[in-house]
Amino acid sequence: MQVSGVVWVLTVLGIVGLLLFDFFFHVRKAHIPRLREAALWTSIYVSIAILFGVGVWIFGGSTMGAEYFAGYVTEEALSVDNLFVFLLLMASFKVPRADQQKVLLFGIVVALLARTGFILLGSALINSFAWIFYVFGLILLITAGNLLRKKHDDGEEPDNFVIRLARRFLRTSDHYDGDKLVTYQDGKRVLTPMLLVMVAIGGTDILFALDSIPAIFGLTQNVYLVFTATAFSLLGLRQLYFLIDGLLDRLVFLSYGLAAILALIGVKLVLHALHENSVPFINGGDPVDVAEIPTVLSLGIIIGVLVITVIASLLSPKGRARTAQAAARRHATEFLDVETDPAYCDEIYHKLLVEEENLKRLPEKYRARVRGESELMALLERAHRVHEERVAAGSCFAART
Repeated sequence: MQVSGVVWVLTVLGIVGLLLFDFFFHVRKAHIPRLREAALWTSIYVSIAILFGVGVWIFGGSTMGAEYFAGYVTEEALSVDNLFVFLLLMASFKVPRADQQKVLLFGIVVALLARTGFILLGSALINSFAWIFYVFGLILLITAGNLLRKKHDDGEEPDNFVIRLARRFLRTSDHYDGDKLVTYQDGKRVLTPMLLVMVAIGGTDILFALDSIPAIFGLTQNVYLVFTATAFSLLGLRQLYFLIDGLLDRLVFLSYGLAAILALIGVKLVLHALHENSVPFINGGDPVDVAEIPTVLSLGIIIGVLVITVIASLLSPKGRARTAQAAARRHATEFLDVETDPAYCDEIYHKLLVEEENLKRLPEKYRARVRGESELMALLERAHRVHEERVAAGSCFAART
């Protein structure tokens, strides 16, 4: 199906409108999204994406509909995996909870712009060089292998060349000034850490695109479907972050599921490349008669793998232990070093007590591992000590050390 220029313009305007709505009605005024708000807007954005897919299915046919949904589900799953890194970045830069929304929205805009550029580049390469499918397939197979070795270490600070460059060249103040990018320190205008974390999130988003764009091109070569599936997977990412924040560490098998999905798409790309082969040293430059994986089958496998991955993660004792341990560490760090609002300090401390109770209810094997985490135990002891000092002083900020 050929997509007219009018449809393209209306689609882009609709996406820009959703981003502007998100900024002016949710992000402009710093606040901490509650679970109900995050759930409501996540469901709205997912519903918009599904309704759009239904429209594609009706007006473009079942093949285009299946391609869109396969691309959207895959990109959404990759986005959830990316949230692990966002969570670590927020903790690393000690971004106050109320200001995290603006950072995330900035990252989404950068990701959308960067991925649009990669989509146009990928489309041009595909139209000019059939062998590029081999390259895309190899990238995904390597990425799948890397995911199998990947571990989300709660104490490991994210580090890539974008973050290193940002830390080196962007000199910032030591403290945040709300969500401002510029503040005054000793009478001089200086950058705040907010700009640094925005650069880190945006740069990390660009690196993520190097994996996600080949993945979706393995499911459809229709540029309109690639763009819309990618855009809709990103639009609801901010709300999704606050909705499943506490469950991210529970998804212990997500990397394995994503590795299986990317390997499937990588094989699909290689098979397609063989079918369209023009490389001289493969079959003399002639196409190879191989069976290709239908898009409908790909969609079914992708959904099936994700369902199995999520269910296995939620039922896993390892996932439950990891969730409680990571949440306790995060709440203690926020209470001690990040948050400044007294009411939210009390709320965080209450959450910390809940997670400590969850740790006590773990099987002995996992409790022993927690006790062996000397850094975590020292952090929890410090949080309790500082809480007692603050209560005695009648201030959330007393005895901050």
